Amino acid sequence: MEFAEVIKKRYSVRSYKPIPVEEEKLEIILEAARIAPTACNRQPFLFIVFEPQGKEEELKRVYHGLWLSEAPVIICACAIPSESWVRRDGTNYSFIDLAIAVDHLILAAADLGLGTCWVGAFDVSAVREMLKLPAHIEPLVLIPIGYPNDSAPTKHRKPIEEIVRYNHY
Repeated sequence: MEFAEVIKKRYSVRSYKPIPVEEEKLEIILEAARIAPTACNRQPFLFIVFEPQGKEEELKRVYHGLWLSEAPVIICACAIPSESWVRRDGTNYSFIDLAIAVDHLILAAADLGLGTCWVGAFDVSAVREMLKLPAHIEPLVLIPIGYPNDSAPTKHRKPIEEIVRYNHY
């Protein structure tokens, strides 16, 4: 797929077919995240890949939507703030770096015909417990991955004039 087509066709998938994700595709997706640019090349993140089968009860505590367990694979994208570059004003770039890597990951998945959803509305404590995360690891995004069992809704976005300014406000 051409890049412009990938970014236009990608959408948040909330229904998945019961088809496993091929290992080769998962490796491509994870490699896309690994090579994403980060501030000072610190790569202050960690991706925990797991299968939800057998974890349905735990996932109910993590997130209210039952569709999350439908995906054959879930990736928990975690920031490691202590490993991040920090701007002079104190801004820690770990969350930004992770967002860039997750964007690479979800676009790579879309290019391979897989669906994803960026899930941020989850119980952090429940994720920490389920994945046995140490205190310095921050779970920020859950990304279910699989073959879509729905179709893309119409995208509604602001007109370009509302989000872009040239030279000044």
